[in-house]
Formats: sequence, C-alpha cells, structure tokens
Amino acid sequence: MPDTPISLKRRTLLAACGALVLVSGRALAAPSAPRRLSLRNMHTGESFDGPYRDADGPLPDAMGDLATFLRDHHANKSGPVDVGTLDFLADVMEAVGQPRATILSAFRTPETNAMLARRGLGVAEHSQHLVGRALDVTFPARLPDAHRSALDLKRGGVGWYPSSHFLHLDTGPLRNWEMFGQGLLDGLYAPGVRGRPKTVKQRLSLHRALARRQMLTRR
Repeated sequence: MPDTPISLKRRTLLAACGALVLVSGRALAAPSAPRRLSLRNMHTGESFDGPYRDADGPLPDAMGDLATFLRDHHANKSGPVDVGTLDFLADVMEAVGQPRATILSAFRTPETNAMLARRGLGVAEHSQHLVGRALDVTFPARLPDAHRSALDLKRGGVGWYPSSHFLHLDTGPLRNWEMFGQGLLDGLYAPGVRGRPKTVKQRLSLHRALARRQMLTRR
C-alpha cells in the first residue's frame, strides 16, 4: 500500500484535534518557511508564541491551541480558526516590524453577538467574528503604518480605530472603514447623559457601534 500523502495525514490530525480550520483561497499558497505568531489575549492574559503552519499546511497542535486562545471569552467557547486571517495578521506584523500583537477580539458566538446587540453596541448581524474570520488587534508601535499595510494587502475587511488604538482585520469581502474624532461619540448618548467612556472595553464597544452605523449609512 502506498504511503498516505502528508497533506492527508495533516487533515486527519486536524480533525482529531477538534479544531475547525478554515483554509480560504487566499491561504492556499504554501509558505517557503514555517509561519509564526506571537500573540497575547487582552481579556484572558493568555499567550500564543510559535509556528502555526508550514509548507504542508496548518499545524494540528497549534490550531488546537489557537482555537482555545481565540475563543469567545464571554461564553468560554472555541470556534473555527481561519488560517487566511492568521496569515493576514502575520503579513501585517512583518510589514511593520512588530514581533508581537495583542488580541482584543476574535471568535464570537451567536449568543454573545445577540447579547452585545441587546446592549445596543451596534454589532453586525453577520459579523466575520461569528465564523472565525476576524481579529481586532493592537500593537505597541506603528499602528497607523499597520493600517496602511493592511489596506495595501487587499485581503478583506480593514477597520481603523485610532482613538481606541486598534485595528480590525478580516478575510471577508474587500472593504474598509475608519472612525476618527471624539465628537462622533455624542450620538451614542441619550439627551442629558454626561460622561465619556473610561475603560478600554467601553471604548471598543462604542467604536464598534459607530463603525456599524457608518457601514449602514453607506449601503
């Protein structure tokens, strides 16, 4: 009997590790060297540091670890991992010389999405976060350069939130949006309500709502 092809063995191992790995058309090209990522999750404090794919495809152990690392921390549930989105992030990091990124948001369950919608946070009904194809990230330096590099790559969606110091990357349809200025926050407050968001979580939620409103007005 002929040997089992390496790619088939890899798919079998990925199935066994329980991680649903998405490999889109944008991620078909085999890298000349193993791809690596160094990441920290802002909400859980967990880290991932190591290779996630090689010339034969995604690494099963790494995909299992990343599914846990990128889980919905509200529901404590893991979801699919899109290798193309990881490549998108890795290419942006390489372009701007950033060795490490902080993950602010990744996979989101429908239950969490509905909860955020009930709170009036303006989440998209068909968000790419729901299918594991989106990451909200920040870097310690050169975030504006990362934004420009992400646009140049033309891999999918790019959202730019300079006031909250983060970047949205996804491998959905090609599009981009930007949210500038503190004055844009006024429309999210009821008449007579005073104050401004204080925490990172509050700022992220408000800017996501603003982005949603902006996209709806463009349709």
